[in-house]
Amino acid sequence: MKKILYLNFLILSILTAACKVEDPFVDRVVAPVLVIFEDASGKTSGLTTEPSISSSASGDASITVRLLELNKDGLLNNKVGIDSLPAKAIPVTFKLRSGVKLSDVTTDDKGRSTLKIAWKTLGINTPVAGSSVALSCSGTYKDVAFTKYFRLTATK
Repeated sequence: MKKILYLNFLILSILTAACKVEDPFVDRVVAPVLVIFEDASGKTSGLTTEPSISSSASGDASITVRLLELNKDGLLNNKVGIDSLPAKAIPVTFKLRSGVKLSDVTTDDKGRSTLKIAWKTLGINTPVAGSSVALSCSGTYKDVAFTKYFRLTATK
């Protein structure tokens, strides 16, 4: 009797351990590139979840994005570490959060691309300091799609 109970317990344990539990919320994929936004002076927006960048309200809005591939080959070597390599010639699509496509731009040899666009096209007819619009930046790198959300704010 003890052998049967032990055998049932063993089989039940194996079946329970073999079950893979799926994430009920979101399938996660590691981003293929690091997406950094820069303002006109070259300052970055940091690595926040939804970065905010600024552009002058007196002219067209300017959005610069920089794409970097993180080379982690030297991760365990304190003399090498993680290296960031520019993602060159990558098409980038800018959209309003409503899904309206604004423009496509391509990164240069330094991994940067700049979009200059009229505030009116962004839905702001007369921009004043503090006017803002929610946007997204999307692309594909090494067959992995990515999207980064950000906010563009007008300054004096």
